[in-house]
Amino acid sequence: MTIKSDIPQICALRERIENKLGKTLNTHSDFVELTSLIELELRQHISESTLERVWNYSTRGYDTVSLRTLNVLSSYAIGENWNAFCNLLMKENKIESEVFNLEVISTQDLNIGDKVRIGWLPNRICVVRYLGENNFVAEHCENSTMKEGDTFVCHQFILGKELVMSDFRQSSNDPGKVYIVGKEHGITTLNLETIHNA
Repeated sequence: MTIKSDIPQICALRERIENKLGKTLNTHSDFVELTSLIELELRQHISESTLERVWNYSTRGYDTVSLRTLNVLSSYAIGENWNAFCNLLMKENKIESEVFNLEVISTQDLNIGDKVRIGWLPNRICVVRYLGENNFVAEHCENSTMKEGDTFVCHQFILGKELVMSDFRQSSNDPGKVYIVGKEHGITTLNLETIHNA
């Protein structure tokens, strides 16, 4: 079983491990060191290249993580498996703040049909499609109040900042509301799938 590597829970797991280590992992030698520490503590092997993919240091075309890898990393972080770690996040409903580079997707740079994948804690994921004139429609949603077919107006998405959706409508008769996600810790997942016009 594999899991998309950009979900908010994996972001939280990376931070939990870095907190345990007392440093961020941003060089190849950091991942070699973590491989050794995991083997020493758990007697489990994860290659440094696998760890680099989890941290998006060297994706090599991979965008998923195996459940076995997540179980081992969760055991290293909290002494329990991946499901237990996700349950812990749900109970805590919070996470130590992560330092984000300011990544922004602005509607003025989008083409009609472009899709934006967003996620926020504890386990929310949505893919929305750009309709033009700052309007979006939800195409795929997991664990969110927003559902497929919901529409909203938004001017930009900023990684690490809350997302404000105005004129949020869940049906054609809906008068429209303001829907805010990631109020405490911001968006933890932000990816763009562009449509290239011929």
